[in-house]
Amino acid sequence: MGFEQLAGLKEQLAKQAASNAAKKKAPHARRPASAAASKPANPVKPAKPAKPAAPSKPVDPVVHTIGKLQKRFPLAFPKNPAPKVPLKVGIFEDLMTHAEELGLNEKELRSAIKVWCRGNRYWTCLVKGAPRIDLAGGAAGEVSPADAERAVYLETNRLARSVPAPKAAEPAK
Repeated sequence: MGFEQLAGLKEQLAKQAASNAAKKKAPHARRPASAAASKPANPVKPAKPAKPAAPSKPVDPVVHTIGKLQKRFPLAFPKNPAPKVPLKVGIFEDLMTHAEELGLNEKELRSAIKVWCRGNRYWTCLVKGAPRIDLAGGAAGEVSPADAERAVYLETNRLARSVPAPKAAEPAK
């Protein structure tokens, strides 16, 4: 389930809760005792639970953690399709100072940074001399030539693994 779907579901649940609260607050008109005895009370039908738009898959907790980081630090953790930016060396320590505010622990932050800094989208931003960004979006150093070379190596290595190896000629029967 994507962030947009979650936001839509949250909005729908909030509207449902507001309408339920309004029903509870509305004063009920009292009927005379003779009328109440002659007619059975109308049963209140329970509200139908909201159905999700599509069957949802369980979402990895790291995705939720990255979502929190993107909301709190949008310049350091831009949302797709915006390109990722090279993060400051030591960004994890900076994030640990905000862990309580974000409601995250060390393990969750480590996993999120590990996932964020892996993959072609991050490796392509690691270009020699590119500015590294801190949590506020300010420059905090540059990408070193060694870091840029490692990013190229990781990207080409991943591409090489994704290409299927040529099959050996099958022996004649």
